[in-house]
Amino acid sequence: MATHAATAPRNISGLARALAQNGLMSEYEAEALQSQAHAANVSFVEQVLIGKRLTAQQLAVFASRAFGTPLLDLASFDLDQISKELVDVKIAQARRVLPLFKRSNKLFVAVSDPANLQALDEVRFKTNLVPEPIVVEDDKLGQAILKIVESTGATLKDMANLEDMEIGLEDGAPAPAIEDESDVEDAPIVKYIQKLLTDAISIGASDIHFEPYERFYRVRYRVDGILMEIAQPPLAIKDKVASRIKVISKLDISEKRVPQDGRMKIVLSKSRSIDFRVSTLPTLYGEKIVMRILDSAGVKLGIEALGYEPDQQEAMMFAIGRPYGMVLVTGPTGSGKTVSLYTCLNILNQPGVNIATAEDPCEIQLPGVNQVNVNDKAGLTFASALKAFLRQDPDIIMVGEIRDLETADIAIKAAQTGHLVLSTLHTNDAPTTLTRMLNMGVAPFNIASSVILITAQRLGRRLCTQCRKPEDIPIEALLRAGFTEEDLDGSWQPLGPVGCDHCKGTGYKGRVGVYQVLPITDEMRQVIMRNGNALDIGEQARKEGVRDLRQSGLLKVKAGITSLEEIEAITNE
Repeated sequence: MATHAATAPRNISGLARALAQNGLMSEYEAEALQSQAHAANVSFVEQVLIGKRLTAQQLAVFASRAFGTPLLDLASFDLDQISKELVDVKIAQARRVLPLFKRSNKLFVAVSDPANLQALDEVRFKTNLVPEPIVVEDDKLGQAILKIVESTGATLKDMANLEDMEIGLEDGAPAPAIEDESDVEDAPIVKYIQKLLTDAISIGASDIHFEPYERFYRVRYRVDGILMEIAQPPLAIKDKVASRIKVISKLDISEKRVPQDGRMKIVLSKSRSIDFRVSTLPTLYGEKIVMRILDSAGVKLGIEALGYEPDQQEAMMFAIGRPYGMVLVTGPTGSGKTVSLYTCLNILNQPGVNIATAEDPCEIQLPGVNQVNVNDKAGLTFASALKAFLRQDPDIIMVGEIRDLETADIAIKAAQTGHLVLSTLHTNDAPTTLTRMLNMGVAPFNIASSVILITAQRLGRRLCTQCRKPEDIPIEALLRAGFTEEDLDGSWQPLGPVGCDHCKGTGYKGRVGVYQVLPITDEMRQVIMRNGNALDIGEQARKEGVRDLRQSGLLKVKAGITSLEEIEAITNE
């Protein structure tokens, strides 16, 4: 009976079956990954890569050999040669296929899964050409599709209408009260808001601010951490803009005296959607509205991309590889703590591991992780979610933020009883994190026995690689900034911003993390047990060779990644 069950054919097909037949994974694993991909609404290849079962290169080489399909390194292909008329944005993003070039009636198409016949059939139907698959690495394919979409000027209007937004409404929340339909059905206002959302996503903004004042009304985007003014629409439309945003966010448009929080979602394709977290605030001259753009697809969950130095990365990987204990990430709002935590969860997210998270709200969706939105009004707090997790047989727990003693106590007990706990606190650096927990009322011996690593972080703007140039900074200024005489050996020169079309004149493009990674050693535990303050802990960290935020930032200056001015702005000395 058992033998028959083991040899029974499983419900797998295409690339999954080929992998199983060639012994790269068992039929059980292949079926499980195929089911997980279907449940998460992602491709089988993406699910294999998420589970770290194979690398993108290994998978591409295997698929090419197994299906007799040509293999191409997409990094060496000039994307500018692609005819934009051949690319259908919806099909490219939803099916992960990219037409490369045409010869007579054949269309050569880049795919990561040559067995995905449905995708090829859609290309055939759309172009009326015979698709010829060429296997490429999935990560490079995703990047290429994104570049093509941006270069074609594809907008949200091409991919989804605001009228088709799926609106997330918390259970028990009141339905929006609409008093005057004419105020919110104004077509020009709808189009104007749609354009603002489109432009914000296309330039990579993280927030949109709608700000009314006595004599003017302005819209600002936050790009790479810096607010920039985008428009000054007529003051007369401020109430209509606020009403329209509140309607599509399921907020009460008749209530203008108290702050409100809501969410809305734009569905771009079957595999991609963008969430907006909406916050309203009554000011002297009307309601200020801030929309936070939560684009999970735009987040790179690779630890190499975050900016850790090699020794810091090694310490972090060692800590999250431990079977139990607490890892804390600290920093101000907007410093990238959530991305750091989800990068760790992405590494830990394996088929044999049970991971649960409690957040307020969940900003990044990760298939295979049980994510819970806390809801204080309904009684679902961080503490109550943690208690529930411990009854759900977890291996790894992530708490969005430790805000109070009750949450801290439960998290520490979980870390002491065989669970790996990841969480965040709002403190300035790693040593002050420990004193913050002491101030909350956590006993020193509990901190010493549970916390295994603390990382403090900031986000600094990266210099634009197209226009950065060497800067002449006096040696005295470099020494004051924290460089040593040994650092100033003449083998390097600090770089500074200039400004060009590529970086929209700012001199910076993208951001990089600056970290202080503090492992809790036996000596550090002795300091904590002696009720040491932040200065004592900081002194012990220096003895152990732990770089503070400024020292880590200076390494980024030395490597030409960012400017000294930027590091001085984001770190204290």
